[in-house]
Amino acid sequence: MKSRARALLNKSIGAMISAIEVYNKPSFRYREETFSVLAINAWELLLKAKWLKEHGNNVKSLYVMEYKSKKDGQPSRVATPRLTASGNPFTVPIRYLVIKLEEHKFLTPAARANLDILIDIRDSSVHFYNKNLQFAKTMQEVGCAAVKNFVFACEDWFDETLADFNFFLMPIAFLTPEGAKAVPLNQSEANVAEYIAYLDTNIENDDYSVAVTMSVKFERSSDVVDGMKVRISNDSDAVPVQFSDELMKARFPLVYETLTAECRKRYSDFKATQKYHDIRDTLKSDPKYCHTRLLDPNKPSTSRQDWYSHAVFTVLDGHYTKKKSAKEA
Repeated sequence: MKSRARALLNKSIGAMISAIEVYNKPSFRYREETFSVLAINAWELLLKAKWLKEHGNNVKSLYVMEYKSKKDGQPSRVATPRLTASGNPFTVPIRYLVIKLEEHKFLTPAARANLDILIDIRDSSVHFYNKNLQFAKTMQEVGCAAVKNFVFACEDWFDETLADFNFFLMPIAFLTPEGAKAVPLNQSEANVAEYIAYLDTNIENDDYSVAVTMSVKFERSSDVVDGMKVRISNDSDAVPVQFSDELMKARFPLVYETLTAECRKRYSDFKATQKYHDIRDTLKSDPKYCHTRLLDPNKPSTSRQDWYSHAVFTVLDGHYTKKKSAKEA
């Protein structure tokens, strides 16, 4: 039987997949609003899964507790769960979990800022309109960061790689006709846009991001007659979707030294022997695990450096023994 934490994790992944599918529909009148609702639902389930994992899968750790009055009117000394109208226990809200998990260093200020923005958009979604392309672009930057952060948290907290899913939001350039005119922001939208800009400027992005900016450039391939190839690539024959060094480092944050240090922390039987080097060599050819970059991109003859994603641990876990944690579910 799956643990409660694992069950919530699976439901959260399902919710995020639904959010992305809705966002990427070619015609959807309530795109940003629906995405914000489903994405926050996914994040709330993920945060609750992490909370349960850190509290021995004790579901009561998620309940809102209260001291009810006894028959004589005196407050009870025993706290009991607050109940909904249907008799089910209230669970703690998402903002409570965000604050607590940040206090315990599971979330960074950038991750919290991104969730605060998305929650605010979710709570105020009735005020936003899809016809406004300026707000749609801002919403996409926040949404891309929310998806990126979600994938990182799943890997970091549960060693759950989501490489088999197409976890990306369709660039706004693919969703709107060329030459479409933006509509001026109303005051509510302007307030949110200013709030996002303030947080993105004043909070440092790390493994998590407040917002992610995407730029799309269209080119017609010389050897394609009836259509264009579109891929995430440096292939000069394909439509390039280029990622900055900052984004690549966020996706592949580990160099040899940091990867080896993480392995020593993670595994009880790890040694940097030839076995370890052989495993790394097999991972270098897979873009899911490793990105090799020039130290100076403008000089092809310069030395190269390998950067690894956290997904490498899904492979290394099969070769080494993970250390047991006292709080492990």
